[in-house]
Amino acid sequence: MVPDWPCARAPGPGTVRGMRRFAQVDVFTSRAGRGNPVAVVLNAEGLPEEEMQRLAHWTNLSETTFVLPPTRPEADYRVRIFTPDRELPFAGHPTIGTCTALLDAGELKPGPTWVQECAAGLVDLKRLDDGALAFASPAPAGIDPFADEDLLARALGGVRADQPTIIAIGPRWLTGRVTVDELNRLKPDLAAFLEVSAATQDITLYAVDNAGDLHVRSFFLQDGQILEDPVCGSGNACVAQHVQLAGLDASLGGGYRAFQGSHRGRDGRISVILGEQNWIGGPAVTVVSGTIDV
Repeated sequence: MVPDWPCARAPGPGTVRGMRRFAQVDVFTSRAGRGNPVAVVLNAEGLPEEEMQRLAHWTNLSETTFVLPPTRPEADYRVRIFTPDRELPFAGHPTIGTCTALLDAGELKPGPTWVQECAAGLVDLKRLDDGALAFASPAPAGIDPFADEDLLARALGGVRADQPTIIAIGPRWLTGRVTVDELNRLKPDLAAFLEVSAATQDITLYAVDNAGDLHVRSFFLQDGQILEDPVCGSGNACVAQHVQLAGLDASLGGGYRAFQGSHRGRDGRISVILGEQNWIGGPAVTVVSGTIDV
């Protein structure tokens, strides 16, 4: 039996009908406006799926999440994750953002660990030593080399990625390594990207600099256009997996820092702990808190 859970309760007396608790959290940053925002509806019980999708389309953020009572006793809460046009089984920055919103609203115990239930299963979260939250990357549902490297090079505007691999962690990110210079000057080609989309709509690339830090860019298709994700949690989870596949983890020690978002005017900071289970973390700040009429 699932216990009574505070933020899934029906609105109390005097609450305007249709009003639900709402937050917007900026993830992978401690300064509002420098990370990747996610919208969170904290008490989504009873909200039809079509309304969830409609609201996610309206917010026009990369993801909007809806918090529900858990169905599994191990979980502290359940979440459904929507882009403007589809539901995802898992996504990284919405996982950190949703947990942050619940903690800031006083709806989760402040202890050092939590368990999120989502369509991909149970996801562990923990507090890092610096106070940031981190999620345990789900085990990949698939790891498949991408054979058509010439097509990918065309999609990347002439840049050739090392060891391109489709890694399925919720989204299916086609992940590969390039140089720092190639990463900075990369301009994807839409026609070739559309051809790649027969295998996956999502591409994440990374480069390792002389200091051993990683720099990441993530691209995806939406409404027939190529968009760049400001800071991507699941993309960075796939990068961590690729680092291990490529044998780079030994030179990076037990983890590394990653930076993402400068090409979008952001300053995302990601902490990665490598191991049998990779942890992807970073700071987050609640920027908007209130109610929304849905």
